[in-house]
Amino acid sequence: MTVEAPREGALRRLEGILARVERLLDRREPMPPDPAIFGTHRAFRWERAGEGGRIVPIPHPHRVDLSGLVGIDGAKEELLRNTEQFVSGLGANHVLLWGERGTGKSSCVKGLLPAFGPRGLRIVELSRWDLFSFPKIVLQLRDLPFRFILFCDDLSFDEGEADFRGLKTLLDGGVEERPENVLIYATSNRRHLMPERRVALGAEDEIHPEEAVSEKLSLSDRFGLQLGFYRFDQDTYLAVVESYAKRLRLPVDPATLREEALQWALSAGSRSGRTAKQFIDDLAGRLGKRSP
Repeated sequence: MTVEAPREGALRRLEGILARVERLLDRREPMPPDPAIFGTHRAFRWERAGEGGRIVPIPHPHRVDLSGLVGIDGAKEELLRNTEQFVSGLGANHVLLWGERGTGKSSCVKGLLPAFGPRGLRIVELSRWDLFSFPKIVLQLRDLPFRFILFCDDLSFDEGEADFRGLKTLLDGGVEERPENVLIYATSNRRHLMPERRVALGAEDEIHPEEAVSEKLSLSDRFGLQLGFYRFDQDTYLAVVESYAKRLRLPVDPATLREEALQWALSAGSRSGRTAKQFIDDLAGRLGKRSP
């Protein structure tokens, strides 16, 4: 039987201690941010680290002027109303902004900061998976004198994913009460966040398929305010183009602007606010102007 050298034994013990410390660090609770950063910054993101995470400021957030978003007045007014109630300490709802791509869903949320930031609104950007860190995030925000929107862009689930069940509990608050200074705003191309499929007669495995459908729809029901953003018709699309062109004072006659805008939309295969903005960016560059 060999006797381990004292030095080698000490190194082995030290390695074991370091390994245990690393495991403990991986499980540690997220360090709360310095409250002062919420006074100097208005936009943040949640960064995951191991099993924890942290809230970090975004130095240069994308600033959107809500008045420049044309063709979505109804949805924009409802979003502003809900956010006004929230910032004023009144009752307000989680919001789901759903609909066609490029119609201004994300821009509407980003545009809330210039409007409500001076009154204490802060936005924390999350990925879809970060929503399951909701308890850890709100633990850091609960007692702060600010109003927080947790913003999840492009939230949806594929067929067969069970994670939506956990999200339903988070939106309802579970056993722990949701803090009154935190709401979730999410965007999605899907109205009910789940794919909707047609099932051939007799091909459904569920004995009660209506129960499975109801369970999937119940996720979107957790958002008390659901705002639809629809595909632009031609007149709305051209109105958005004209609004951008007027703001930039582009030296182009209306007939030419209309013709080129329609050709651009045809090439892009879409009539939307995003398509209009991309056309104006291109036109401004060709005319020697900077885009807004």
